[in-house]
Amino acid sequence: MDRAEIKQIWEDMSPSFNEKQRRTFAASLAKTFGYGGATAVHEVTGIALNTITAGKKDLAEDNSFIDQRIRKPGGGPKLVEYYHPTLQDTMRQIVDSSTYGNPEKLLSYTTMSVRKISEELKNKYHIDISHVTVGTILADLGYSKQGNKKMLQVGKPHPDRNAQFEFINATAKEFIDAGEPVISVDTEKKELLGNFKNNGKEYRKKRDARKVLDHDFPLTELGKIAPYGVYNLNFNTGFVNLGISHDTAEFAVESISRWWECIGRHTFPEATKLLVTCDCGGSNGNRLKLWKYQLFQLAKRIHLDIHVTHFPAGTSKFNKIEHRLFCYISQNWAGKPLIDIQTVVNLIGSTITKKGLKVICIQDDNVYKLAQKVSDADYDKISLIRIAPFEQWNYIIKGVSKRKKLKTTNNL
Repeated sequence: MDRAEIKQIWEDMSPSFNEKQRRTFAASLAKTFGYGGATAVHEVTGIALNTITAGKKDLAEDNSFIDQRIRKPGGGPKLVEYYHPTLQDTMRQIVDSSTYGNPEKLLSYTTMSVRKISEELKNKYHIDISHVTVGTILADLGYSKQGNKKMLQVGKPHPDRNAQFEFINATAKEFIDAGEPVISVDTEKKELLGNFKNNGKEYRKKRDARKVLDHDFPLTELGKIAPYGVYNLNFNTGFVNLGISHDTAEFAVESISRWWECIGRHTFPEATKLLVTCDCGGSNGNRLKLWKYQLFQLAKRIHLDIHVTHFPAGTSKFNKIEHRLFCYISQNWAGKPLIDIQTVVNLIGSTITKKGLKVICIQDDNVYKLAQKVSDADYDKISLIRIAPFEQWNYIIKGVSKRKKLKTTNNL
């Protein structure tokens, strides 16, 4: 066997070998070559001489091929903590000045970047490690970089807050178990229409960032949009009524009405009641007479009893629609200017998730007037049943059931 044959055999066979097989095969070639074989194989294949020697030892051991271990125990480079036993304590000292949160909690977070920590370790403590290793160690220590989270309520929380949460959860479960529709509703913040910057990023070719206007001044000819969302908890579906007028109670109930006509009545043909969960303020506030009056008109029209439960003030972040619908819509249109209404309709309607969320969006061209009043006489006509013990948050607006309507007709 000459060097040319060794080269040819090695090129044909070595790509399919693991580390152990490579060194034992190289040792076998060296043994076959004879005197000077190790040097010849080293020069042809580039494998180190000590590796070929290790391969010869593997060949000499009877169980070398039975043992599936490729390297001996303890092989490979040592972790950086082996050379710097106090590294973790040192890193804790560095990030302590920029760490927030309760130290008793398992998870903390730092405002320093991993590159800055790496530089600090090198300059001050003479520990030269990469920023990637710094990130790995920080994760092992329970640190992460996080954004702000709206969890601290302004003012004193209502003493019945948790009890109301339990009531909402129990009521929603009761409806879902019975096959009755449960929806979470709210208005997303108004958005300017036009070629304006939209937060977030989108994939585009390098150095081809989308160009938008440098100031976000409202364009009179385009105006604003008010997306009113309806999220169905039963089947993880969303509906958005895209208004171009004011966000009023009339607009809110019209959005629910459109959801029912478009989705609800087809999905729940045998429904006898509807549960609406919503915030305490805005167009669906618990103190608005117009909200209750419009719901009463809707209840009579669709022949359902409408049960309403409000989240206590300052707890709108717990409303399901916020983190099951609106957040995904925002992700879907991130970085894309909302240049016109049709663009917004398309972006909202194309929102999907791995868990099966589907969204329907329609445009609402109606004009809703501000400061509409409901007279005391009209308000007294509402078939309103308040539910104890939190009557300000929970009530039922009675509609005329289909069965009752049919019975009356037969008597005539």
